[in-house]
Amino acid sequence: MKIKLDRTRCDGFGLCAKHAPDHFPLDDWGYAVLAGGPVIAPADEAAVTRALFDCPVHAITMLPESNRVNGEPTSDTGAPEPRPA
Repeated sequence: MKIKLDRTRCDGFGLCAKHAPDHFPLDDWGYAVLAGGPVIAPADEAAVTRALFDCPVHAITMLPESNRVNGEPTSDTGAPEPRPA
């Protein structure tokens, strides 16, 4: 799972920090900061997803996962796409 935090949308409600404090610590003014980068470990996905859904201003969004295997583009099935001739 990959996420993005738009700090310009954050109004400092702090619900994200309540659900996933390791990923969304609050700065000195009470606004969320994305800690640890956009890639979320599977063990933390439930808490971060709850933070995403509970954000009243939708400052947290889920990013599409990259469709790559060993650096090569893949199809929707996960199989490597054929290379152009």
